[in-house]
Amino acid sequence: MSCWMPGCPALSMCRGLATFPITCLERAKDLKTRLGILLHKPELGHGIGTSSKLQLGSRRRDSSQEALEWRESFDQLLKSKSGVTAFHTFLKTEFSEENLDFWLACEDFKKTRSKTKLASKANRIFEEFVQSEAPREVNIDHETREITRKNLSGATSTCFNEAQAKTRTLMEKDSYPRFLKSASYQDMTKQATSRGISKRSHT
Repeated sequence: MSCWMPGCPALSMCRGLATFPITCLERAKDLKTRLGILLHKPELGHGIGTSSKLQLGSRRRDSSQEALEWRESFDQLLKSKSGVTAFHTFLKTEFSEENLDFWLACEDFKKTRSKTKLASKANRIFEEFVQSEAPREVNIDHETREITRKNLSGATSTCFNEAQAKTRTLMEKDSYPRFLKSASYQDMTKQATSRGISKRSHT
């Protein structure tokens, strides 16, 4: 009901709003909604911030403890998401991250179920990493490269197996030992060890 109609109970409250083409009731609802949003925003922000900080702290603790396991074997490193991230960062310093990127691309490729996608993905991976003069060419021998090229004619989930295995062996024997000796990894293991000692001293 418009507040300018005779008998409106809110007439006295709306005299100052004569220039607005909306009713008092609509105005009140609008203000209430806006106030409600403003009042809830700090609570939402605080809740999200607190949650993310807790999760981040938990991840840091987990990754530092995992770091001690990465030196057990190369497989152990590749099973860890934070391990793969740390290893990838190290490979960038040696300008050889394409080896790990190729290995990861092959792992993703094996999960592809659609034959159409399998073929298109296979060609994309070959052009990016395997073919001679590829933008991110991995270090494999000519024979392995040719075997992989032939595999593309009838692309299956195993067509990169040989090239992937060669790349993995190269990383395990060459880059992985240097990663374990790197300053960044040594710092991670020291932090994990010191935390372990600190926990034991408090129990």
